[in-house]
Amino acid sequence: MAKFSATIIIALMLGFAANAGAQNLDMSRSNQAASFDAAGKPTRGMTQASVEATYGTPQSTRQAVGDPPISRWEYAGFVVFFEFDKVIHSVSKT
Repeated sequence: MAKFSATIIIALMLGFAANAGAQNLDMSRSNQAASFDAAGKPTRGMTQASVEATYGTPQSTRQAVGDPPISRWEYAGFVVFFEFDKVIHSVSKT
């Protein structure tokens, strides 16, 4: 019985030691007020009007599909995805 208890105690101590090495995620840059991210793409929440005013007319657009309606605008270096008229994501072209 003592051997079983010692095994459980060791297992618990190893479990706590594993959690002690956890990393913290730095979210300080996630709420940027800038109109573009570090790569120069539009950020989430911008309107279509502000994207067009900042980056110009897109090279091509795709009509909205689905519910909620998702549309996309394509620029030379990136693609912007909108839900209704707000940016939900922008990705760099490779």
